[in-house]
Amino acid sequence: MKRFLLILAVLMLIGCGEENTTPKPRAFLSLNYPEARYEATGFNCEYAFEMNSLAKIKASRNNVPCWIDLEYKDLNGTIFITYQKINNNLDSLLADAQNLPLQHTIKADAIEGDVYTNKIQNVYGMFYEVTGDAASQAQFYLTDSIEHFVTASAYFRTKPNYDSIVPAADYLKKDMKHVIETFRWQD
Repeated sequence: MKRFLLILAVLMLIGCGEENTTPKPRAFLSLNYPEARYEATGFNCEYAFEMNSLAKIKASRNNVPCWIDLEYKDLNGTIFITYQKINNNLDSLLADAQNLPLQHTIKADAIEGDVYTNKIQNVYGMFYEVTGDAASQAQFYLTDSIEHFVTASAYFRTKPNYDSIVPAADYLKKDMKHVIETFRWQD
């Protein structure tokens, strides 16, 4: 027993050195997603674009023609795309699309909008990037100003905690920008 107490005392003295210990910093997940490989969409709608092969096209839950969901299972996120024909209602469609990002101002730290113009393909619109704990991190609308109107929003199936979802949100934003850049009307 004396031997055990002597060993314990020696270990305690060795273990209680004068080292300066500092707490470890909080760690962030190191999430690496595969390099995006883009391919043409193959659905029968008034529009087409290139999409990431990581995403799977699903019919929208609303069963409206040409409303699709680009589901990213590995990211636990979805880009919801809606299509509407313009019927003397461009002003109201634009107002709704421009107000949608503003619904996130309560939780958002910032909302930035970039104008998009492609005169060759007759595609015009806005891309909105939202930072902070908002429900959607990116949104856009595209139109030809005469006949077609498309909106898209990225959402995650988790509580919006910006610090946690920023790698996945950045990945989806990059894909959404590629959708915009390759977007064309199918007339």
